[in-house]
Amino acid sequence: MRHLVHAPASREASDVAVLSTTHASPLPSMRSPDRRATPRDRIAVVGYGYWGSKHVRVLSSTPHVDVTIVDGQMSRLAEAAAHYPSARVAPTLEDVLHDVDAVVVATPPGTHAAIARCALEARKHVLVEKPLATSVEDAEMLVEIAADQGVHLMVGHTFEYNAAVWKLRELVRTGALGRILYIDAARLSLGRYQSDVNVIWDLAPHDISIISYILDEMPSCATVWAHSHINRQHADVAYLRLDFPQSQARAYVHVSWLTPNKVRQVTVVGEKKMAVYDDMSDNERIRIYDIGVDVQEIDDPEEAHALPVSYRTGDIVSPYIPFHEPLLLQDQHFVECLRTGTRPNTPGERGLEVVRVLAATDQLADVAGEDVVAGADVSTGESGVPTIPVPPPMADRRLFSAR
Repeated sequence: MRHLVHAPASREASDVAVLSTTHASPLPSMRSPDRRATPRDRIAVVGYGYWGSKHVRVLSSTPHVDVTIVDGQMSRLAEAAAHYPSARVAPTLEDVLHDVDAVVVATPPGTHAAIARCALEARKHVLVEKPLATSVEDAEMLVEIAADQGVHLMVGHTFEYNAAVWKLRELVRTGALGRILYIDAARLSLGRYQSDVNVIWDLAPHDISIISYILDEMPSCATVWAHSHINRQHADVAYLRLDFPQSQARAYVHVSWLTPNKVRQVTVVGEKKMAVYDDMSDNERIRIYDIGVDVQEIDDPEEAHALPVSYRTGDIVSPYIPFHEPLLLQDQHFVECLRTGTRPNTPGERGLEVVRVLAATDQLADVAGEDVVAGADVSTGESGVPTIPVPPPMADRRLFSAR
């Protein structure tokens, strides 16, 4: 059985120079931030791609924050300098590491560990985009270094700063939906194929984060089917089943890079009611359905062949949820943690636990294109479907925080 081999911590991305100081072309002008009497937080954003540019936009609008943009591609630096003339730009983190207080890592996943390690060992606070790392060993290493250096390590699980997800968590925690039977999540779109991870590592961290957050627990085991339809490098469509022992609920996650419509939806099915979170909706991101199925007693033996159920239908309610950009809330929280020493709501330990789940899926799915393959330590559940246990959370770490 072949396994996905994740990049070790020393790997560098082709478009993000981290430690090298040799430049192939002249730099855009290096600008020094304007120093005022008010203390300012100096934050370097490494990687000016899809997510990195969003972090730069948010942080540049945050009061008393000076932004430095780091990227190995000169064309990206030129674009960044044109859009954010007050920011510094640099091709390597090493050029500016001595002159910043914190680092945001928004590079390809395979480079997260190396860049974050460099910053942590320099005693800089670090925010890493999801996933924290591409192996359990690297994620554990980052958590340990942050603890040893006494600095913050935060992971970018952006949906845990989403007001709609907070509402979904409230519905579950207050019992408004009744006992949770199962959760179904779909994160689908066309494109954005990644070169260093499969579709599970790219998209599923969001749904694992959301589901474990609203249930207040991590899954105990995972089952996965994954397949590569376009090339033999990485799976582009996958289905996961996650088992949660405390709530006795199951979650089913569908992720795809090969779907015509963009879908971002989570459905929570309870005994009393059901709720749907649609992140693509402009004004009804949460809908609560007073609908369900009741099992009845069998009175007539002649009807024993039929499933004795009745169906309940009632109101559909869409509560008002004021919109605040989750990335803005997340990055502002990171800045607040720098200023106050407060522990992040999504600390490195939280990212580590999500990486443990992702790593467990690798032991079941051959990402080069074949169907489910059982790996070592795989157990078989009651249904006969091969599953693999997810390592338990670190007992002495707080993974969830109330909001």
